[in-house]
Amino acid sequence: MEMPEYIKPGLMGAAVGAVAIAIVGFSWGGWVTGSTANQIANERSEDAVLAALTPICVLNSSRDPNMEQVISEMKAARAYQRSDFIVKAGWATMPGASEPNLPLSRACVREFQDRF
Repeated sequence: MEMPEYIKPGLMGAAVGAVAIAIVGFSWGGWVTGSTANQIANERSEDAVLAALTPICVLNSSRDPNMEQVISEMKAARAYQRSDFIVKAGWATMPGASEPNLPLSRACVREFQDRF
């Protein structure tokens, strides 16, 4: 079966239009692939969990009799070393956990930044 001549330009226009819409949608329209959406959702959920757990880290620090010493040592340390002090003090270890939460220790350091 042979296609009429007047259909070819319409099909070409539809194909070019579909490509143009896809380019505009992904570039400026805010469209994302499923894997990118999952990555964004995971990052946001991790941020929400850290925001919920940071007060526990601060509470753990307030119960520590050596809090002022740890804070002063953190103040003297380089920025990339500060979370190690929170881990060593045990403030980033949640109740019932055996290991400290490293992202939480970094969030806790950000919480203590006003003390520096």
